[in-house]
Amino acid sequence: MVKKPAPDATRRSEKSRRAIYAAALALVGEVGYPRTTVEGIAARAGVGKQTIYRWWASKADVLLEAFLDLGEQAAGQDTDAVPDTGDLAADLKAVLRATVDELLDPRFETPARALAAEGLVNDQLGREYVARLLEPQLQLYVARLRSARDAGQVRADVDPRIALELFVSPLAQRWLQRTGPITHAYTDTLVEYALHGIAPR
Repeated sequence: MVKKPAPDATRRSEKSRRAIYAAALALVGEVGYPRTTVEGIAARAGVGKQTIYRWWASKADVLLEAFLDLGEQAAGQDTDAVPDTGDLAADLKAVLRATVDELLDPRFETPARALAAEGLVNDQLGREYVARLLEPQLQLYVARLRSARDAGQVRADVDPRIALELFVSPLAQRWLQRTGPITHAYTDTLVEYALHGIAPR
């Protein structure tokens, strides 16, 4: 009699984790963050509530990891760098255009808004959101601006961490507060204003 192989617990756990990620993202998109619950996520994923609490402390933690995983899947598991073609303006415009496309993608927009809003009232989640999601992305801009500074394309006294806020922060504010459309033309203009100022040339 042929013995059946023992079930692979690791594989089963990964399957459950994936189902939980998908359930969390789907529910937030369908009913919003306030009405999403751990119980609802568990039911949607086909797992017990205790399974979720074994891995995460709250629905916010589930959603944060699900969103980070979504970003990794979209990027092919690789961390994208800001391109360095030697043309700083063109490189920044290219990355910001891609950012606009992502922010307007419903798969990303809904959970991103939910996490950003919850992070304002949930200190721990807010810190994790910044540390695990925002800061690694901002450091890519820092690296590119340092390269431009070393190449003499921006002033030697420019602080890259502050400089990046000239184009990243307005985009984030407009997206979060819906004060106007976010488009490729808008982010191109942000780069032009940040690099060349608004005084007559």
